[in-house]
Amino acid sequence: MDPVTLVVTALTAGAAAGLQSTATSVISDLYASLRDRVRQRLSGRPGSEVVVDRHAADPQTWEQPLRAELAAAGLDEELEELAQRLLSAADPEGTRAGKYSVVVGGNAQGTVIGDGSTVHMTFGSAPERDQP
Repeated sequence: MDPVTLVVTALTAGAAAGLQSTATSVISDLYASLRDRVRQRLSGRPGSEVVVDRHAADPQTWEQPLRAELAAAGLDEELEELAQRLLSAADPEGTRAGKYSVVVGGNAQGTVIGDGSTVHMTFGSAPERDQP
């Protein structure tokens, strides 16, 4: 998983876990630390704090703007480490199973990653259908 995806995934998982009554103080603390470190990293970039806050409330809508801000600012080792620690705490089984260790290189056309995906893909021209 590339560093930007790692951080965005961790922020999304942390925000989702925080909405559940089962969230532990460890998860809440790690999420707050990561969120604050992201804010610090993006400081000086106009509107970046709004993107971080809105991503917490609506990750699906604000994922791409957050990705763009993080990619433009660049990430450091501390952010990646905090993100990995948060994912490990929020989903220990998934982390042990390598669920969050995805590396795709070359032509990745048609790659689907995630739980419960329903996907219909067509590559190239549409297949010819038999005439009745």
